[in-house]
Amino acid sequence: MIIDRTFLKHRFSFSTLNFKNSVILLLLIPGFFGYAFAHTIDSVGEYRLEIGWMNEPVVSKETNGIELFVSKLEPDLELKYQKFKDGVSGLEKSLKMELLYKEEKIILHLSPDHNIPGKYYAFVTPTVSGFYQANILGNIDVTPISLSMHPPKVDDRSYIEFPKPSDLTLTQLIDGHTTLVGEINDLKNSVFKLEQSNQQMNINYISIGIGILGISIASVALFKIKRR
Repeated sequence: MIIDRTFLKHRFSFSTLNFKNSVILLLLIPGFFGYAFAHTIDSVGEYRLEIGWMNEPVVSKETNGIELFVSKLEPDLELKYQKFKDGVSGLEKSLKMELLYKEEKIILHLSPDHNIPGKYYAFVTPTVSGFYQANILGNIDVTPISLSMHPPKVDDRSYIEFPKPSDLTLTQLIDGHTTLVGEINDLKNSVFKLEQSNQQMNINYISIGIGILGISIASVALFKIKRR
């Protein structure tokens, strides 16, 4: 039996390529699922509400926003299978979002997405990492809404910063201040010594001047005596 080595080589390469593609696909799939589950879904009455961060991963001290999707529930379908479609528009005046972090809270107004009816934005810059709570308050048509939802955690921006930030820390400020005070004291001492040196130099100059004046007077007096 004759074995075609070229055929086996191509077959092996093709299998290897398929294996690599399969591995890449398996690596990518969790990312897609992570994105899908990064949004929180709940319902009130006959309406489906979904929230999530606009830019992910979300990090502290970076301007971001919470997306809000509002649509009607499909009958006889569990919430976890519900998808956003046929969004309810015109809610930017009847709904608002209250964002809470521990004891702090702020009211965020909604801005509609002009390309996707039923999609709204609440812009905010989360200043610290941690879990935030978003309260959806107001009315959807005649249905009153008071719903607490929790967007994904805000991470500390330090984990994506490279190189390390060059901002001065408190310790650096204290060290810098101490060094500056020391340099100022050294400068004062130098000026003081210079002033003393100048004073001594002035005294010496005065003494020399008095000596020269004395010699001049003596010379004049001697010259007069000789003329007599």
